Amino acid sequence: MSVSAPYRWPLDASLALSVVVNLEEGAEMSVLDGDRGPEPVDEMGIVLKRPIRNRANESNYRYGLEEGLRRVGQALDEHRIAATWTAAALALERAPEVAALITSRGDETASHGYRWSHQFRMDEAEERGFIRRAVRSITRTTGNRPVGHLSRYLVSDNTRRILAEEGFLYHMDDYSRDEPFWEVVDGRPLVIMPYALDTNDMKMWAEPSYTPNQWLEYAIDTFECLYAEGADRPRMMSLGLHLRVIGRPGRIGVLHRFFQHIRSRSRVWIATRRQIAEHFASHVPPPPF
Repeated sequence: MSVSAPYRWPLDASLALSVVVNLEEGAEMSVLDGDRGPEPVDEMGIVLKRPIRNRANESNYRYGLEEGLRRVGQALDEHRIAATWTAAALALERAPEVAALITSRGDETASHGYRWSHQFRMDEAEERGFIRRAVRSITRTTGNRPVGHLSRYLVSDNTRRILAEEGFLYHMDDYSRDEPFWEVVDGRPLVIMPYALDTNDMKMWAEPSYTPNQWLEYAIDTFECLYAEGADRPRMMSLGLHLRVIGRPGRIGVLHRFFQHIRSRSRVWIATRRQIAEHFASHVPPPPF
């Protein structure tokens, strides 16, 4: 069915592709940081209930920085892919080499909170402080203030209002559509940039039986469907990545193959989430409020 659209993507592209690299390594739960216990080991399904260090799992996260960063960075560079890095601010503080890479590539850094921790348990003052602290930290480490935010999956009743009041352009904690849309929060407009879990490489981390080739096939099928639909209306695809997941030797190859596939199509706009949100906001006025 043809759908009348009020705008098109730049260069009349059929699809806006948003590659999101989630940076969490170094900001996960740890007794060294005063947490009640260590981060669970997703691939093994191990959850320690005692407040002891899990040195093995700490090294599992470090793998993303020691090995995954180089591989993912090479893939982005080789295929000329602009990316948005949703970063837990503490992770950037502890890994300045990642901040340097993001800056050198001209990529966007969005906020993933100060730490990779749940904010839905926080009261309003705590959550606002958590968001503000992330903004100050990321601005300091990258030289640019984040304008987008992604929570650790769960949000509070206050999250969007706080983001709007704190001057954010967009919020990512939504899975309802394949294109941006507006939400007015207490009289303040906020662009909602829907994310996607089904094309996220974390599915391979949470369920190791889900093979890289299966992930690749699903990602390509998603791309092709949205690319075709883009003839009639603006479509956006999100591809979520993690250094410690897709950066493994047995998985990095499928990322190269996905990028090769999308490069074979001529009408794809590969953009940061900020670029997509700004383009949308400049063409679609917010609803009355």
